[in-house]
Amino acid sequence: MPATRCPGFRSPALSRRELLATTANGFGSIALAGLLAEQNVAAAEMTRQPHRSSRVKNVIFCFMDGGVSHVDSFDPKPQLDALDGKPFTESKNPTANGNRQWLKSPWTFHQHGESGIPVSSLFPHIARCVDDLAVIRSMKADLPIHSTGVLFLHTGSNNAGRPSLGSWVNYGLGSENRNLPGFVVLSFGVVPCGGLENFSNGFLPASHQATMFQADGLPIDNIHPADNIARIQQTKLALLQSEDAAFSRSLAGNDAVESAIRNYEMAYRMQSLVPDVLDLSRETEATQQLYGIDSKVPSQRLYGIQCLRARRLVESGVRFIEITCPPGASNGTWDQHGDLKNGHQKNALDTDQAIAGLICDLKARGLFDETLIVWAGEFGRTPHSAGRDGRDHHPEGFTVWLAGGGVRGGTIYGATDELGMQAVDHVTTMHDLHATILHLLGLDHERLTYRFAGRDFRLTDVHGHVIHDVLM
Repeated sequence: MPATRCPGFRSPALSRRELLATTANGFGSIALAGLLAEQNVAAAEMTRQPHRSSRVKNVIFCFMDGGVSHVDSFDPKPQLDALDGKPFTESKNPTANGNRQWLKSPWTFHQHGESGIPVSSLFPHIARCVDDLAVIRSMKADLPIHSTGVLFLHTGSNNAGRPSLGSWVNYGLGSENRNLPGFVVLSFGVVPCGGLENFSNGFLPASHQATMFQADGLPIDNIHPADNIARIQQTKLALLQSEDAAFSRSLAGNDAVESAIRNYEMAYRMQSLVPDVLDLSRETEATQQLYGIDSKVPSQRLYGIQCLRARRLVESGVRFIEITCPPGASNGTWDQHGDLKNGHQKNALDTDQAIAGLICDLKARGLFDETLIVWAGEFGRTPHSAGRDGRDHHPEGFTVWLAGGGVRGGTIYGATDELGMQAVDHVTTMHDLHATILHLLGLDHERLTYRFAGRDFRLTDVHGHVIHDVLM
C-alpha cells in the first residue's frame, strides 16, 4: 500500500542552502560561547582565591642540596670545642657507627644585627641580613638517606608519586601571569637525589608540574623562534590544538591530553615573554654586582644569575621558583663526608652573596613583603666524624630559615641539645614547615586537598602544625 503523508509534513532532507539559512544565527552563538569558555578557563587558571587574606604571593625556595651542617652554620655548639677529638661512643644514627670522634666547627660564630643571632663566618653576607631571618633550629626529618630526604622536603612523603610543594602552591593559588608557568625550577642540569619526582605534579593535573629553566643563556632550548617561521608555527599549533582536542573528547577529557594542549599553548606564549623576563642585560651594573654576577668564580656567578632571575620571575608573577645548588664541591651539594672545610667553604662562597643580594634587592623594590624565601636542605650533619674533616647525614636535628612576607625576622625558634645531636625544644617536622609555608600564602594546609584514588590527599597528609611563633 503506498505511503501517505500527514498534512503539513515536510521531508527531513535539507539542501545545503536550506541548512545554512536555518542555522546561520547559531554560528555567532557558538563563536561567542567558545570565546567566553576560553576566557573562563583563562580566568580559572590565572588566580584562585586563598583561604585567608595574605600579602605573600610568591615563594623563592633556595634548596641546599645534600644537607648543610647546622653546627657549622646557624647553630653554634661551644661544647664541641671542649670535646673535639674525644671518642664518640653511642648513636641511634645507623650511619654513625664505627670509630668516631667529636668534631668542633672549623668556623667561628659571631652575633649579628639588633637581634644578636649568631651566624658562622661561612656566611658573612647573610649575617648582615640576620634581622630578616626566622631561624628554625629544631628541624627533624625521618631518614638519613638523600633520596628519601629530598623527596620528603619537596613532597611531604618519603615515597615517589606525590605532588611537589611548588605544584601544590600552583594548584592552590593559580598563576598571576597566564603567559608564564606558575612553578619554575632554575636548574644547573644536576638532578637531585630522588630524581625529577621532586618537581612532579604527582596526581595533580599535569599543568602544575615544574618548568625547568637553564642556568645560563637561553632558559629553554628553542624558545626564540625565527621571525620567518612564526606564522607557520602558529598554523601548526592550531592544527595540534584541533587534533588533540578531538582526541581528548574521545577519551572523555583525559588529563594528559588536556595538559599537553595547555603546554603547547603555554610554550607558544612564553616565546615572546621568557627571553625578555630573564634578560639580565636590562639590569644595572650595580644590581648585577649586588648578586655577585661579576665574580671570577664561575659557580658563584651562575648562582647569582639564578637569584637575579628569580627576582625577575617574581616581578612577572611566577608563583613558586626553586633555585638549585651550583656545580662545585661534591657535585654541587653540601654532602661532605670528607673534605668538609673545602666543600662547605666552596658552596657557601657560591651562594652567600647572591642570597643576601636577593633579600636586599627585594626589599629595595618593595617586593620583600610579598615574597617568602625558604632556605633549607633535607637534613643536617653529624657533630662527630669518622675522620677529622667530614660529617655524615643527620636528620635528628638541623636548621632551616625563612625570610620575607609574614615572617618575624630576627627570631630563633627551637633548639637542639648542647652538642647538636637531637632537636629537643619545639621539635619541628617537614609537615610543620610545609603547613607554615602554605599558611603564609593564605592557604590552609588541611583544606588544600585533591581527591585521588578514592580519598582526599594533601601536602601534609594527616600531620602538620603552623609554626605561629615565627610569624608576625
